[in-house]
Amino acid sequence: MDESFAPRLRHRVLEFPLHHMRGGTSTGLVLWERWSPQDLALREELLRHLMGVPLAGQNDRNKQITGLGRGSPTSNKVFFAAIEPDPEGNVLVSTLAQLAHNHGAIDWSVNCGNMSAALQLWATDSGLVTSKADLRIRNTNTGVTTVSRMQAAPDGSFVTAEIPGVDGAYPAVDLFMQSPVGAKTGRLLPTGNVVDLIDGYSVSCVDVAVPMVICDAAELGKTAHESIAELDADPVFKQTLQRLWVAAGLRMGLRRRDGALMTEDELARSETIPKICIVGAPQAGGNIATRYFTPQLGHASMAVSGGCCLAAAVLVPGSVAQRAAHGVPSLGGAFADVEVGIENPAGILDATVVARMAAGLPEIRSAAYRRSAQVLLRGHVPLYRASAALVAAVMERVA
Repeated sequence: MDESFAPRLRHRVLEFPLHHMRGGTSTGLVLWERWSPQDLALREELLRHLMGVPLAGQNDRNKQITGLGRGSPTSNKVFFAAIEPDPEGNVLVSTLAQLAHNHGAIDWSVNCGNMSAALQLWATDSGLVTSKADLRIRNTNTGVTTVSRMQAAPDGSFVTAEIPGVDGAYPAVDLFMQSPVGAKTGRLLPTGNVVDLIDGYSVSCVDVAVPMVICDAAELGKTAHESIAELDADPVFKQTLQRLWVAAGLRMGLRRRDGALMTEDELARSETIPKICIVGAPQAGGNIATRYFTPQLGHASMAVSGGCCLAAAVLVPGSVAQRAAHGVPSLGGAFADVEVGIENPAGILDATVVARMAAGLPEIRSAAYRRSAQVLLRGHVPLYRASAALVAAVMERVA
């Protein structure tokens, strides 16, 4: 990276270098780890300045007009990133900070598949990697390593792709999650069953990249082609969905970060696990239709981890997803790429599962989701209210 692209003082104001980027359907910042303060409190202060969130307390009226955040959680993400040597070649080490517009608390417990799609482009744009080959990305929040793949066109430019929710074609990124089975439970089928009956409804509980409860839309009086607004506005449907994810979460044995089993109350309030979706027959050229919930709210498209999980679930014989899917080839005894088109409110999202059939169930080596990425801007952001301690800590990194 050009050493001139470093923190600096101008007019007695600390200016911090960054890339403002889009990865998939998320936007956020990518910061070079080298220039970032190591003290957690100062690192969090830096993030609050950059994103325009309250430095302390809560302010529900905050509109982030003083920073680069954009209100929605999908546009309040910051990655710290660095390239480190490794016996198998360079690896990009990433740490995600998830912010919210109305308070200063920062969540360091999660990763973001969408924004992860921006990391290889950031490394290339920064001159930290030179080839458009596969790049391993190790995320410190989760301990998970993915492989990012960008391809070169004959003229040396990036191969591009169009994805739902993004207007136009931009550099294409395939993110391969390695050994994604049992991300939270250690098992492909956490309950031990291909299909569970809960309150009279058929569900498949599958854990690939993320634990998810897959429901038959027709059994819930839906088609999986409704708008998210319509589904979120149906209180009976939403209450039923909550009962299903809570009961399924208990059966799956989902745990808190401290290792304790999640209670019924905790599952009912959970904003992260388990994910839940309804599925139905495709109508627009994909292999399956879905409406996906996080679980509290419907998703405008489809999350990366949820898409990989659903694509893998389609390959499980007899699962709710497999029954709804059309046109998916059967697995053989050798590993092969299986592409699954997932119809969602934003269009068709393409997932690739590398798998083979073994003892009646798919053995999944990796799963990938196609995204696109772009650099929105690169430059320095003045931090007019930076504390003296933050200024000193950052400038020490430059010295």
